[in-house]
Amino acid sequence: MADSILFGIAQKIIENIASAAVQEIGSIWGATKELSGLEETVSTIKDVLLDAEEKKNHNHQVSSWLKKLEDIVYEADDLMDDVSTEALRRKLMSGSNMGKKVRTFFSSSNQLVFRCTMAHNIKEINDRLAAISKNRADFHLEVRQEESRVVLRAREPTHSYTSEENVIGRKSDRNAILDLLLDPKVQEDVSVLPIVGLGGLGKTTLAQFVFNNEKVQTNFDLKMWVCVSENFEVKSLVERILNSATKKSTEKKEMEQLQRELRDTLNGKRYFLVLDDVWNEDREEWLKLKSLLSNGAKGSRIMITTRSQIVGKITSSTMKPYMLGILDEDESWSLFKEAAFEHGHEPNNHDTKKTAMEIVNKCGGIPLAIRTIGTMLYSKPEAQWSSFLEMEFSTMHQNKNDILPTLKLSYDNLPSHLKCCFAYCSLFPKDYEIEVDMLINLWMAQGFIKSSRSGQSLEEAGFEIFNELHWRSFFQEVKENHWTKKLECKMHDLMHDLAVQVAGTECVTLDTVGENVDGRARHVSFDFYLDPSSRFPTFLSKENRIRTILFPRASNMLSWDVILLGLKVLRTLDFHASGLKKVPNSIGKLRHLRYLDLSRNYGIRTLPASVTKLQNLQTLKLSNCTNLVELPRDLKKLVNLRHLENNGCDSLTHIPLGLGQLCNLVTLNEFIVNEEGVGPTNKQHNQDQVGVGGLNELTELNNLRGELHIKNLRYGKDASEEYTDAKLKEKQHLHALRLTWYDDDDNVDATSEAEDNGSNDNDDNADATCEGKDYEITLESLQPHPNLKELYIHDYMGVRLASWFSSLTALDRLALQGCEKITNVSPLSQFPCLKSLSLEMLSSLEYISNSNVRSEPLLTSLQRLELDGLPSLKGWWKDHDHHVEEDDEEDSCYTCEEEEDIPPFECLSKLTIYDCPQLTSNMPLYPYLEGELWLTDNYRLKTFQRTQQMKMKMMDSFSPLSNLTSLYIIGIESLQCMSEVLNCSLTSVRKLCMEKCPKLKTLLPAFQQLTSLQELKIISCHEVDVYGDDGDGNMWQALQSLHDLNFRGLPQLETLPDGLQQLTSLEKLTVAECKSLVDIPEWIGNLKSLRQLDIWECNKLTSLPEGMRQLTSLQSLEIHHLPQLETLPHGLQQLTSLQDLKLRDCENLVRIPEWIGHLKSLQQLRITGCNKLTSLPAGMRQLTSLQYLSIRDCDRSLKQRCETGEDWHKVSHIPLLYIDNERIHPPQEPSTSSSSALDKIFKSFSRLQLCNK
Repeated sequence: MADSILFGIAQKIIENIASAAVQEIGSIWGATKELSGLEETVSTIKDVLLDAEEKKNHNHQVSSWLKKLEDIVYEADDLMDDVSTEALRRKLMSGSNMGKKVRTFFSSSNQLVFRCTMAHNIKEINDRLAAISKNRADFHLEVRQEESRVVLRAREPTHSYTSEENVIGRKSDRNAILDLLLDPKVQEDVSVLPIVGLGGLGKTTLAQFVFNNEKVQTNFDLKMWVCVSENFEVKSLVERILNSATKKSTEKKEMEQLQRELRDTLNGKRYFLVLDDVWNEDREEWLKLKSLLSNGAKGSRIMITTRSQIVGKITSSTMKPYMLGILDEDESWSLFKEAAFEHGHEPNNHDTKKTAMEIVNKCGGIPLAIRTIGTMLYSKPEAQWSSFLEMEFSTMHQNKNDILPTLKLSYDNLPSHLKCCFAYCSLFPKDYEIEVDMLINLWMAQGFIKSSRSGQSLEEAGFEIFNELHWRSFFQEVKENHWTKKLECKMHDLMHDLAVQVAGTECVTLDTVGENVDGRARHVSFDFYLDPSSRFPTFLSKENRIRTILFPRASNMLSWDVILLGLKVLRTLDFHASGLKKVPNSIGKLRHLRYLDLSRNYGIRTLPASVTKLQNLQTLKLSNCTNLVELPRDLKKLVNLRHLENNGCDSLTHIPLGLGQLCNLVTLNEFIVNEEGVGPTNKQHNQDQVGVGGLNELTELNNLRGELHIKNLRYGKDASEEYTDAKLKEKQHLHALRLTWYDDDDNVDATSEAEDNGSNDNDDNADATCEGKDYEITLESLQPHPNLKELYIHDYMGVRLASWFSSLTALDRLALQGCEKITNVSPLSQFPCLKSLSLEMLSSLEYISNSNVRSEPLLTSLQRLELDGLPSLKGWWKDHDHHVEEDDEEDSCYTCEEEEDIPPFECLSKLTIYDCPQLTSNMPLYPYLEGELWLTDNYRLKTFQRTQQMKMKMMDSFSPLSNLTSLYIIGIESLQCMSEVLNCSLTSVRKLCMEKCPKLKTLLPAFQQLTSLQELKIISCHEVDVYGDDGDGNMWQALQSLHDLNFRGLPQLETLPDGLQQLTSLEKLTVAECKSLVDIPEWIGNLKSLRQLDIWECNKLTSLPEGMRQLTSLQSLEIHHLPQLETLPHGLQQLTSLQDLKLRDCENLVRIPEWIGHLKSLQQLRITGCNKLTSLPAGMRQLTSLQYLSIRDCDRSLKQRCETGEDWHKVSHIPLLYIDNERIHPPQEPSTSSSSALDKIFKSFSRLQLCNK
């Protein structure tokens, strides 16, 4: 990692020296000559660093030279950072009323000593650098001013052949790729399909299979295969393509002749070309090649395999890149069996299989890793596999033939600044969900990020770096966090291993107390919890080279105060969720600190004033410090602060005066309005006195991004001028704005405050009107920029919304909550981009639109609609011309004209309606709905029926609601037949729940249309017929995708329908509260995929079928409240996959059979409320996998036998044993009287010395 970063550090030193501030202070100190000398030396070294980095892998002397250089370059960087910090401090002193105090501290003698020391240090660093620089001539290093692509290690060329048996798994991928390649609808003559994925995923193997597929053989006139690898030189590629096509040599031919031959070869032919292992990310080079391949016949295809999403992006046109994922669990196991076992057969030994499956899980679904490790284990005795899992697996990847060298090809191809950013990620634990913004701020703190163009912010440059690493597959699972709405990512375990390898000794993760750490470590993270009594690693207080400390957790604060004094060059300090109650005052000594995370420390009430000495600080994270009552008064001194994260600081009462001077601020989560900081009664001198900043602090903060939440706007009465001074309209980069009038603690008073002002007479009503106008004036003063994407308004007590709403044409999310006086949110047509609308607790809202159905365009982009707690809402349109009668009979025969009169939401995919008791059928239809839909009353059932039967003009092939995936039908008392809500358009429904529909009886024929159904719940539908008209259960044949079936509260169910035995994909079956159930059929053993079976509260069920012995996949079995059950069926002993067994409230169960010891996989056993059970069988000793046993509410004698009596030896091997919720430990051996006496004697001793006489 150090080698990768040296070039960037050298450049930074040169830029630092050249800055006007450093030149000025150098002149004052008389160190101009020394600074010039240092700049010249560093420039000379920088010129050869790029070449040295490439040669170090092959030249040990160059590698040693770089290591010697590393320490001095870092020291030079720290020294110049000191100089820059001093220059900044002097700048802040000038013109400040603090200047006198600072000048007093820096007396003339002190300044002279400091000046001489710095000049000496600069000269001394320069001399050491010059001495090392002289050696560069010995290595014949080339001068290179700019970075070029790193030369990759040669990869063995791939070929086009593989046998089908070599392609294990990937069936869906194979079929999907073949469908794309052979799709006749693709219009391009020559289309390109990139296959993108991590190294080792099997992209080449998959491409080989496709290349040799029969359909491909017959569909194309000409097939060619070229392994591209790192060489994307167009002439060379044309030669190799021709070689593959013609099987003739093309040596010694010029480019003109080659391109002519290629055109002739391809002309008029439908060809298929595979370009394997492409790395080129230069679009111009790709277009040159593509132009030479353009004269094939229509239907020609080029398939590319690559690790880089950038390659996928620049090469694709009409066909999107196909993202290849990891293997699933079953595919991984199949591949491992093929590599590790004779003839690919599964082992008979249960322990061997268990160990093997753990090894497979650690391979993370990467085929190359699975095959490599499996092949290696093939030659080892199976008895050694367990020790390999525990001891050798962690070092396996160091073998040069293993997966890491394969993945390292991707790393070697990175520019230097990307290499150090990737290696730094080794500090995070495996599977850690890394917040992307946080990662970028960490990179910034270490100086890894530089703007690549004028006007680009550091954050934008950092996001470009992240995207480049993501596109190259170094990050995966990039998604938005559901709660924080922030982007997160993960690293694949093997990529994490690679990061650890390339970071070397510079990045260290400590996971044990007192762990030895290499003296060259500069970045340290902690993967363990240090309680206050733990001894903190002593090297931290001695090593002054540490630049990063992440995740220290709670530890002794006294030691931290001392340790921080030794961390003189620390740039990043993460104290998040560490249990801190007081921040060490010594933190102000960390003059190099750029990143400080104190978030989620609930005990912190204040920050020490010394924090404001951190002039280099860029990021200060205080999120969810819920007891923090104030920020430091001189926060304005943090002139480099870019990110102040203070969301969730619920006790903060104000923002300090002067915050508006932090013109670099990019993130400010919350601005808290204080009563002392607003209004005409609070003049400037009053604000100065209390140190409270008003909203005018936001005036110049026009770089703010992300979300800004302004709280406590109720204090805004008579402060509209000041609120206007916030100039939100000029904050063009803000993504979201949240305006809140009342805190959670006092918003219950919002309504009463307004109502109390006007409860009796006209004057009071006038006061209430004035109060409402104050709210409206305040909101009008807070106009945001038209670029705003999200707007949230909470507890606003005005009657009308602001006039500037119509200007927010880019808005895609609008939420109004607790705005109890609002009567009108129309017209919504002014938001053409609106995707999400949430209206919550608007008690006065009767109609969403005041317009006629046809007079106002519907929200054409709306995807999510939430209506919750709107007690007065009657419908969408106030002037709806066609009212649907409430009578069911009349409603069922509404006319086509009425149907077509109601417009649909064209994009709505999510709909939630709760607690809207007056809502009628006066609502738009929702034919495109996907995801969940809840039908919970007659209104929504009617609108649902209308939506299904609507006629779609110009869309004859479209079926309304064809994308709906989950449907909940709850509490519809009138529903008798499922055909009332289900028709053939609902073919995408995967989850269906029918609950508390007392008249529902017939499921046919609509039930048979649910061919995609995976989960079905029929709960408390007392009349429902689950057998069908023919009584043999054939109605279930269509549900072949069903995985989860739940029958609950069906009093007419006497036995399971015979048709269920055809559900071969069923994995979970629940039968509960079926009081007439007398039989579980023997055919239940046919459900070979069943993993979980729950049977409870079926009072008439006297036994379980012996056929259960055939449920070889069953992992969980719960038997609950079967009062007639006396014993478990003998066949259960065959369930060797069973891991979890629950026996509850089986009051006549008298014994657990001896054969229970045959359940070798059993890990958890719970026995509850079995009153007649008095002992456990000896077979319990054979349950070697059992980790947890709980016995509750059974016969008292059973508890005594298990604790200290005859059954203790049967359960003593179980790690977690609980009886009546109390954990049972092994009985203590009674202590001898002599030892007790010695204890008493030695109890008062503080020191004992034994002498040999």
